[in-house]
Amino acid sequence: MKNFTCVNDIGNLDVAIKEALEIKADRYRYDTLGKNKTAMLVFFNSSLRTRLSTQKAALNLGMNVIVLDINQGAWKLETERGVIMDGDRPEHILEAIPVMGSYCDIIGVRSFARFENKADDYNEVILNQFIRHSGRPVFSMEAATRHPLQSFADLITIEEHKTVKRPKVVLTWAPHPKALPQAVPNSFAEWMNAAEYDFVITHPEGYELDPSFVGNAHVEYDQMKAFEGADFIYAKNWSAYTGDNYGKVLSTDRNWTVSERQMAVTNNAYFMHCLPVRRNMIVTDDVIEGPRSLVIPEAANREISATVVLKRLLESL
Repeated sequence: MKNFTCVNDIGNLDVAIKEALEIKADRYRYDTLGKNKTAMLVFFNSSLRTRLSTQKAALNLGMNVIVLDINQGAWKLETERGVIMDGDRPEHILEAIPVMGSYCDIIGVRSFARFENKADDYNEVILNQFIRHSGRPVFSMEAATRHPLQSFADLITIEEHKTVKRPKVVLTWAPHPKALPQAVPNSFAEWMNAAEYDFVITHPEGYELDPSFVGNAHVEYDQMKAFEGADFIYAKNWSAYTGDNYGKVLSTDRNWTVSERQMAVTNNAYFMHCLPVRRNMIVTDDVIEGPRSLVIPEAANREISATVVLKRLLESL
């Protein structure tokens, strides 16, 4: 594996899941694989689980780790070509990237959608510049359109808890006070489709995702109908994608907050969320604290998904 940005990079999912569970049973099995190798983790945006889990994964493999917070521990970076740099960004990303590459063996990048230009976001301008100019294998720690380390961990979690071969998995929009990217729902949809689960997406009208990510999922605008018989409920907010509404909040309808009312029509479903979560906006206290909540095991599996990805990148060096 040369880079990791989407589900296609991981290859056969059955093989990946098997490898993940083997690593989870013995996460230090490959603790010499990364000897004298360095992972650089570059954060354009804040993080808790991604930062901690990816650092831990690199350490599991015996790697050195450098963490760089852009705009906090480094010069502010200009990302546009042709710009007269007379503002507050004294360094261009096209010089910064190859410099970073000279200090490490593998680079992880976290850069959210900016909602300034839809084409730039969906063309993954920042992530792809690292792939083109760093000279190193690059993996996404969440980009503008996908969060593959999260989705891989989600898949591992579902595989650990499912009781039927093809569970019904529902991705539901939920309200949030701020405009959030589509990266997590896009990526989750991509991985659930690849896993060939019985997959349903539910959201208010106006919150349709990019059809290339929706894929074979059934889209249901009635949340209660979507929840019927579900085995897993994955709640996540996202802002609008289509047309002139890109990046906008169209609704904060609290009727979409996941509560015992909706969970009661499921097949005693597990509740999932990538965290951080706005309690009593996305989900009520009783659901997230309930016995069917998987948010903590799901977060713990971030270490496992990152370990598998870094292992495969190291093996390709």
